[in-house]
Amino acid sequence: MGKIVQFFKESVAELKKVVWPGKDDVVSSVKVVLISTLVVAVVLGLLDLLFVTGMNLIF
Repeated sequence: MGKIVQFFKESVAELKKVVWPGKDDVVSSVKVVLISTLVVAVVLGLLDLLFVTGMNLIF
């Protein structure tokens, strides 16, 4: 039981050392992720359209 208590005490101590990101950092990171996701989705959609069109021309 003592090891479990020690584990939680050490975990709380480590979490106090963490430098959490601010609101501006989080917002900018979310923007990057959303824009990247949209770009990849558009590229994959265009590739899919290209491949489907190519297959329809062949067959």
